[in-house]
Amino acid sequence: MAIKRQIFYSFHYDNDVFRVQQIRNIGALEDNKPVSPNEWETVKRGGDKAIEKWINDNMYGRSCVVVLIGEETAKRKWIKYEIEKAWNSGKTLLGIYIHNINCMKNGKCSMGTNPFEQFKTESGKKLSDLVTCYNPKSSDAYNDIKNNMETWIEESIKNKKN
Repeated sequence: MAIKRQIFYSFHYDNDVFRVQQIRNIGALEDNKPVSPNEWETVKRGGDKAIEKWINDNMYGRSCVVVLIGEETAKRKWIKYEIEKAWNSGKTLLGIYIHNINCMKNGKCSMGTNPFEQFKTESGKKLSDLVTCYNPKSSDAYNDIKNNMETWIEESIKNKKN
């Protein structure tokens, strides 16, 4: 029986929440519900410290951080914070491009930039050389993610150990 991993999903809420909800509903992984728009607005009103606390509290105890990469994900301040926090905490990181998941409001979007390109390790190596980003099939991105996400996470965990 496969291990149900505890995952923290990092994503651009405003642009990608509908795509992300579809991925979270796959059910192969631990059921962690997306924050509701009302809850997220309350957290945001608390300012940067409240957002940091929310991220830290919700990332705590997670074995893996999956960055769901949409068109503008790499530009987002809090995505950058989550990537840095995950890396510095020794968590496994991986990326999954979600531009080919249909959004009921906006349809598909353009492929975003790899957010790991912006980071370097202490040895000077780009994080994008160490963290795998998966680009699901454009013809059936949802099912490609559904059929492979567990494997991608396990491969990322195994590779991090090596």
